[in-house]
Amino acid sequence: MEKHPQAPSWRLIGTAGEGVFIHKPCTVSGGGKSEISKPIGDYMQYGPIYTMNFESDARLVDQIFEKDYSVRWKSAKQFEDRYQSGPSRPLLSKDRSLGSVIKLLTESEEYSVDYNFWVRKLPPHIHALVYAIKRLYQPDWDQDWRKYFSVDVVNGVPGHELKLHNRRIVGSYLRVGLFGEHGWRTFKVRQDFSAAAKVQTEDDISASIVVPGRRLTGLNSKYTAPSYKFIANCESRLFQRPDDAVHRGLDKQAEADLARRDVNFVSNYEPLPRKTVEEMLSKVVDFDAFTPPMQSLLQSMIVDDPTGEGDFIVCSDNPRRIDGVPSKNPRYLQDRPDLVRPIDKYIAEMGVRLYRKIPAHQPVPLPVNAVIAGRRNNPPEPAKKIRSLAVYGPIHYQELPELFMDFICSLTGKSPSTTGAGSEGALTKGPFNALRTTADLNAALVSMILTQLPGFSSAAGHVGPNHRFDHDISLLVPEVWCRMSEDEREPGYLIENKYLEKVGDTELGEEKIPSRRLGWRITDRFVKHFFARIFDNPDKVFDHAILQPETQDRASFADGVQYIMEAYQRVAQQYFDDGSIEDACPPIRALLSIMAHGNYDGKDETAPEIRQMFTLDYLLSSEWYHERLRTRQQRDIQLWTRHVSSVEQALAQPARLEPAFVAELKNRLGAAQRELDRVRRAEYLNELTGTLGA
Repeated sequence: MEKHPQAPSWRLIGTAGEGVFIHKPCTVSGGGKSEISKPIGDYMQYGPIYTMNFESDARLVDQIFEKDYSVRWKSAKQFEDRYQSGPSRPLLSKDRSLGSVIKLLTESEEYSVDYNFWVRKLPPHIHALVYAIKRLYQPDWDQDWRKYFSVDVVNGVPGHELKLHNRRIVGSYLRVGLFGEHGWRTFKVRQDFSAAAKVQTEDDISASIVVPGRRLTGLNSKYTAPSYKFIANCESRLFQRPDDAVHRGLDKQAEADLARRDVNFVSNYEPLPRKTVEEMLSKVVDFDAFTPPMQSLLQSMIVDDPTGEGDFIVCSDNPRRIDGVPSKNPRYLQDRPDLVRPIDKYIAEMGVRLYRKIPAHQPVPLPVNAVIAGRRNNPPEPAKKIRSLAVYGPIHYQELPELFMDFICSLTGKSPSTTGAGSEGALTKGPFNALRTTADLNAALVSMILTQLPGFSSAAGHVGPNHRFDHDISLLVPEVWCRMSEDEREPGYLIENKYLEKVGDTELGEEKIPSRRLGWRITDRFVKHFFARIFDNPDKVFDHAILQPETQDRASFADGVQYIMEAYQRVAQQYFDDGSIEDACPPIRALLSIMAHGNYDGKDETAPEIRQMFTLDYLLSSEWYHERLRTRQQRDIQLWTRHVSSVEQALAQPARLEPAFVAELKNRLGAAQRELDRVRRAEYLNELTGTLGA
């Protein structure tokens, strides 16, 4: 039970037994790695629910509640299929959910033209009114809901703020993108919406392992993959870039972190002298926009240091100025949230333990079950010779050949964290990687095939040249994904139900641009169905121009796709030039050849023979995968042979050791010898099937 953030009411919060572990591999700079773990509640805005004229609005609401919705279907067959078990449920019935009501009042291709026209003509504020009444309705009210709702009389005439039992009803609103340069696109979320609880599990650097499912116990029974990926964070501090902290009070976590009094590591923040801070404090209204921790920090420079010995201080909304222009890359080191508040992770794991009925002595396996890489998209800037990357919709799905073309190229748009745009190296962050990229690409592909995780991606920055979203989509996607069932997250289900559409090739004059490589993108059906679990008016969140960016500017879209294809060719050619193509496994070698030269043995990525190379059956029967397993076995034999040898060397000098330690070494020797015997056996090779190998 939680108190509403801005209303005097308390509400019950339902918690799902299973969360979703979202992994963002191969995410370019500015692609939203940090944002998916930030609580979306911090970005909510709150306000009243308005009526234009309560009496006339109430009459229209009554008509909506009393309407016969069996007339909405386009065909007689749909009517018959729906009402075999009985008549349409009344809107206020306890058997009809709020989500069902939202679906009724959202246009659909399944509904008749007349019904969609009726829905389209409903005033926008009526939707919020209907959903608020539905959410707060009690069965013992019967049909007399009106006597419980009211508006105040202001200056002798009825006001506009809706009230229940003489208490204002508070609505929640969420920003999703910008309109023009300064106006936010704001949408009302459902009256029963509660933001997902999040536990951050990784940021930039993680250690991961792929484990065969047959070796695991305690998994969710709906998980059916042959292998699973597990991840551990390697960092105790996270290198954060709080983009939204320039708006005072918006990024509450960043302000709290930067206001710490012990030790802080900051970069690209302006050192503010005492005089500047005094001026900030004097502007009381502006200063009050900060959260209390940041207010307290700034006040401490004046109150706690009356002698003025503290020369400078940094503030969340003041990035360093370079040639008079604020830096777009302020950074700080944030202590890992799960180390600062370990109870969040404990509660999450304990909830899953109880839900799956895992005994106390067994671990709780929490594998990755969603891969959603992040893209950084920019519009074209001809004056700076920056070409468009804003060709992707809000969410895309790509099959493995197309996905790994993107992973190989890792193309990023202009980002605050980089000095330019272009390829960041295979799987991103190439300059930080001492391995040959083919070694990582081979392992990444084996991991994706074994775990059977579909590859999705979300957009940051722009969608098309005309729509800017910054990180709003990155924040929103986890809220959508955790409200989808395991079946609903499967591409096959999404494609079959027309929630995803294939991007076709683009004609530009006589030239065909292979935009098919962008894969599949979400449709308006996806938005209406899945976003209805968050928003009152889901169909308004992403319109046609956002879901199909080419409709904004076809020439810009074609040039953006062409730019990506040119980058594919340039990056892939490097593997041939430096000889690292020889280390690539056959599927990666085929992709590099197609990217660099347009074909592999005369075939492009659409050929069935090429696509077959990315399947589980092909992998498990391939010689190159079995070579990885044999190599792994030999390395394990070498490892345990070395362990046995080192313990035997220590035991050869017992006089120099304590008796207790000699006994411990003998135990270790026995364990090492048993493990060496195990990894030497032929059966061990079968045990390795389903792992990455070497």
